[in-house]
Amino acid sequence: MSAAVSVSAGETLTFKLIAKDGRFYPETIEVPAGQRFRLEVTNQNAGPEEFESLELRKELVLAPGVTRTIVFAPLKPGIYTFFGEFHKNTAKGRIVVK
Repeated sequence: MSAAVSVSAGETLTFKLIAKDGRFYPETIEVPAGQRFRLEVTNQNAGPEEFESLELRKELVLAPGVTRTIVFAPLKPGIYTFFGEFHKNTAKGRIVVK
């Protein structure tokens, strides 16, 4: 399940990710291969959360109630995992590039 925001031709796709109750929603985000995109991450937890992907070399720390955006260069097809540093056992997800 992906949460894409509609875009006009030539614009960068934006996908939304929410950190809430120690989890990420949605857990799976599908993006097109070879296309630049943005990931808008909102922390709805009571405490801080961190979006981190070792494979993609991306890290983003968010205070409660904060929304921040990460821009990704075009990716090759595959599955790239991410996790929340503050809730490692439950805040997990993946970006599926097709």
